[in-house]
Amino acid sequence: MLNQMNDPDALRMKGLLCAAAGAIAFSGKAIVAKLMYRYGVDAFTVVGLRMLLALPFFTIMAWWASRPQGGVAAPTLDMRTWCHIVGLGFCGYYLASILDFLGLQYISASLERAVMYLNPTLVLLLGVVFLGDRPRPAQVGAVLLAYAGVAVVWLHDWDVAMAPVAGASTAGLGAVQAMTVGSLLVFLSALSYAVYLMGSVTLVRRIGSSRLVGLASMVACVFALLQWAVVAWSDHAVVAWLPHAPSMVVLQAQGEGVAGLPWEVWSLSLVNAVVCTVLPVWLVMRGVQWLGPQLASQVGMVGPLSTLWMAAVVLGEPVTWRLMLGTGLILLGIVWLTRAGHRHTR
Repeated sequence: MLNQMNDPDALRMKGLLCAAAGAIAFSGKAIVAKLMYRYGVDAFTVVGLRMLLALPFFTIMAWWASRPQGGVAAPTLDMRTWCHIVGLGFCGYYLASILDFLGLQYISASLERAVMYLNPTLVLLLGVVFLGDRPRPAQVGAVLLAYAGVAVVWLHDWDVAMAPVAGASTAGLGAVQAMTVGSLLVFLSALSYAVYLMGSVTLVRRIGSSRLVGLASMVACVFALLQWAVVAWSDHAVVAWLPHAPSMVVLQAQGEGVAGLPWEVWSLSLVNAVVCTVLPVWLVMRGVQWLGPQLASQVGMVGPLSTLWMAAVVLGEPVTWRLMLGTGLILLGIVWLTRAGHRHTR
C-alpha cells in the first residue's frame, strides 16, 4: 500500500484527475449563476450567498495552513503583509468575482469561460506594459491565436443574440448591447485576476499558496458581504422613498430578506460555494502538488470545453462548429503560450 502511494505513475494519475476535476468544478459556477438568475436574484446576491457559505471553509483553510509544520512556526504577518493580502483579496477574489457574475447576466456561459481563460495572455501583457518584459515571437503568436478564438466565439454569440439563449438576462438592454457590456465586464474580471496572479508571486513564496488563498478569500468574503448589505439597504431605501421604483427592485426589497429567498436559490448557492469554489481550490492545489504548475494548468484547459457542454445540457445554449472552433483556438493558444514561456525560463 505504501509503495502504491509513492508510485510516481499513481501520483501522476491522481494529479491528472484532481486538476481536471478542479477545472470542471470551477467552470460550473457560470452554469449555477445562470440557474440562480432565473429566480430573479441579482449578481450581488449570487456573490454574497456564495461568499457567505464559503467563508467557514476558507477560515478553516487559513487556520490549517497557519499551523506549525514539522515543528517550525508559520511566518508572522506584519502590517505590510496584511495590506498586501487585503489588496490581493479585493482584486483577485472579490472584484474578479463580482465583475464575472455581473457579466454573466448579459452573456452566455460559453462566452464567459472563453474570455476568462485569457488570464495567461493578460499576465503576459501586464508584464510587457509594467515590467518591461519582451515577449518572444512564439508568445505573441500564441496570444494572437487565443484572441482569435475569443473573436470566433464572440461572433458566434453575436449571430444568436437576436434569439436569446435560454436563461439569459439582458437587464433591459438590447441583445447586442447586452453582449458587449457582458463581454467587457468579464474581460475586466479576467484582468483583475491577472493582476492578482502577478501580485501574489512573492507572497506565495513567503507564506505558501494555501495560506494565501485562505486569507485572501476570507478578505474577499468580507468585502462581498459588506457590498451585499449595502445594496440590500439601498434597495429598501429606494422602495421607501420612490414608490414607483423598478418592479425588480420592489420585488427584492419587499421580500423577507435572505430568509425569503426560495430554497432553490439556497441549494444552488451551496453548490456554488462548496462544489464550484472551495472544492476546486483544494483539487487544483493537489493537482499542482502532484503534477507541477505547468502540466496542471494545461490539464485545466478542459474547463472551457466542460462549460460548453454543461451549458448545452443544463441551460440549452447552442453548440455549433464555430463555437467548438473558437474554443479550440483558445485552448491551443493558451497551451502554446504556456509551453513557450516554459522553454524561455529553462
